[in-house]
Amino acid sequence: MNPFDIYVSNSVAGSANQLFYAAQSPQTGRVFYKIACGGRLEYSLLFSNVIDSTFSDGSKSRKNLICQPWNLLSARVGCLRAGEIPPDFTSPSVAAAVNEKVESFVPLTFGGSGEKQVAAGETFWSDPLVLEFDEGDYLCLEMTVCGPMIPYHEESILPVFVKTDEGWRYGRTTPFAGMVGCRRFVKARIGYLGDSITQGIGVPLNSYRHWNALLSAKIGLDYAHWNLGIGYGRAEDLASDGAWLAKAKQNDLTLLCIGVNDLMRGFSAEQIIKNIDFTVDALLAAGHRVVVQTVPPFDYDEERTLRWNRVNDHIKTVVSSKVSLVFDTVAVLGQKDSPQKCLYGGHPNGEGCAKWAEALYDALNPLLF
Repeated sequence: MNPFDIYVSNSVAGSANQLFYAAQSPQTGRVFYKIACGGRLEYSLLFSNVIDSTFSDGSKSRKNLICQPWNLLSARVGCLRAGEIPPDFTSPSVAAAVNEKVESFVPLTFGGSGEKQVAAGETFWSDPLVLEFDEGDYLCLEMTVCGPMIPYHEESILPVFVKTDEGWRYGRTTPFAGMVGCRRFVKARIGYLGDSITQGIGVPLNSYRHWNALLSAKIGLDYAHWNLGIGYGRAEDLASDGAWLAKAKQNDLTLLCIGVNDLMRGFSAEQIIKNIDFTVDALLAAGHRVVVQTVPPFDYDEERTLRWNRVNDHIKTVVSSKVSLVFDTVAVLGQKDSPQKCLYGGHPNGEGCAKWAEALYDALNPLLF
């Protein structure tokens, strides 16, 4: 049976594979995911040994890059109670204090074993286990690994730590779970598909004040919410129909917000339109309802503004005819007299994300209830 038929996301933390690192000797790391729905539930975590999208200029890491085999030597999950991670968790003293408070560790197994040889390009799930959290608690994922090419999330805004000889230190080189899955009934699975703006960059670390986290809270726990936003992600990556889009196809309703990085990297309007159309058609073919958002403002220069207007005109006039909703981000995020310029920053701050979530919720609400 497909695990996606059983497990739904229980966190709105973005944690896709962006880059890779080498660990010649065993290295232990921890990632903390804020839990959305509390209670005693069956969990399984999703992992992948494929890079999801192109990082920066693509010179090191690119979409659908197959990572080499690596060794998962041990893994376990624990609980950190709500409110135990302060904003300054990146400082060494606070990092040590945070990690000392994790409790109730339970081993993760894979096919009945506490170890796993991860194959090149493999996607895999942990064995089911029952865990209990209160809403707002953190699931702490601890993994000890070694290998020449281990995927991780370089631009993570989550609490991430690596164990050193001096103790726990803030650091992002550790495997991330692609989804913290739990078994529960929901009305629908909602996926948020986009770039760093969707991932949550722009708001404080671990604040969960990015637009889709706030929107998820408004929609509520009758639905599952999965953040598939990736820093540097492009429509061109999605249109490759690879690892990233494969995950997005597992949802029932997808909210797409993509195109900024394509504009910044010099893709033509026609290329961006073609890639957005492909992505929308692929999601519709998978049986989705789709919401497409216009490409947000990003202080574009004159030439980029021309391409940006062309893409957004296409979304509003052509894409709108085949999706459930087109939402105009520019009306919320753009300056009144210069809509291509950002009112709340290229990566919207907390105020901008709150206004975005409020306006989008009002537009989306008729589709949900």
